[in-house]
Amino acid sequence: MRVLVIHGPNLNLLGNREPEIYGTQTLDDVNELIATSAADLGLQVRCEQYNGEGQIVDALHAAQATADAIVINPGAYAHYSYAVADAIRSIAVLTIEVHLSNIHARDEFRRTSVTAAACRGTIGGFGPLSYVLALQAIAKILEK
Repeated sequence: MRVLVIHGPNLNLLGNREPEIYGTQTLDDVNELIATSAADLGLQVRCEQYNGEGQIVDALHAAQATADAIVINPGAYAHYSYAVADAIRSIAVLTIEVHLSNIHARDEFRRTSVTAAACRGTIGGFGPLSYVLALQAIAKILEK
């Protein structure tokens, strides 16, 4: 089972960016946790990070041929990118949205995710563990 993890804008700055919200782990640290957890679950994982909306759309389109499931943290695009939401809807790949923080406990504009409705489910508020929980869900769903 092949899983693509897409990290959205500004996640390349993890560890330095607002550590009181996002923690002190770097994106490399998070990717290492994802890789270890995926291996434990028998999943093949590939992690990619994009700051551009069009790059995320292109990665979603390409995933049709390379992934059985997607974990996406769309970052700020979650709150307004109908293009990313439409790209998720346009592919037949199981997709789970994750967020490091609890978006419902944040600024008013962050409390709505337009991309979440296009996904099978959403996990957030658990820091990097949100990704691990998404991988566990994927493993259970795909084993059926």
